[in-house]
Amino acid sequence: MEKGKILIVDDEADICEILQFNLENAGFNVDCASSAEEALKKLSSGHSLILLDVMMDGMSGFRMAEVVRKERGSQIPIIFLTAKNAENDLLTGFSAGGDDYIGKPFSIHEVIARVKAVLKRAGGPSSAEPAENDIVSGRIRIDISRKMVYAAESPVLLSKKEFEILYLLASHEGRVYSREDIINELWKDAPYVLDRTVDVHIARIRGKLGEYKNYLTNRSGYGYCFSPVE
Repeated sequence: MEKGKILIVDDEADICEILQFNLENAGFNVDCASSAEEALKKLSSGHSLILLDVMMDGMSGFRMAEVVRKERGSQIPIIFLTAKNAENDLLTGFSAGGDDYIGKPFSIHEVIARVKAVLKRAGGPSSAEPAENDIVSGRIRIDISRKMVYAAESPVLLSKKEFEILYLLASHEGRVYSREDIINELWKDAPYVLDRTVDVHIARIRGKLGEYKNYLTNRSGYGYCFSPVE
């Protein structure tokens, strides 16, 4: 199988070295750059993916991603490496054109798995074994292994409990779950959870799904159901 060529961009030499060593052992070809400016000079059509640190001296990773996407018009997959995990920072990364993010400190196994998954989604080369099957329903895709949700391939940032609720409903498409059912499934060790708690989480999920919010419906008197509406 053709192997992907990855460009690692990080101003910490030891991180570049660790990533390069392990990704090459996983079967990828790897280039490294210690700054966004150097990376933009090295980046070519031969690269399949960019692993991009967010916080660097000079041009930031977010800015480099904007240059790659908007000024160069490239759709090469970008995975951000970031010590930041606040929702606003993640949204900034996705709006800049990022396909995924990995928080520091990271597990090498996680990095390799994420790289393989993003390359697979992009239809690019990968030396990976097939990832776990996603749940795909209508325009919603749930990546089980990475605990990520995509609406029309745009990332939807859900909290852990929001993800669990959506996964529960989507994995049993068309089945109606009462509030009590959902609480019994997902709050087993938390007494005194109110029906209202479920309603609030559902409302937040629907808000984040945007134009696909009607995939989650409320069957009055019965409960909630996931059913794609086109």
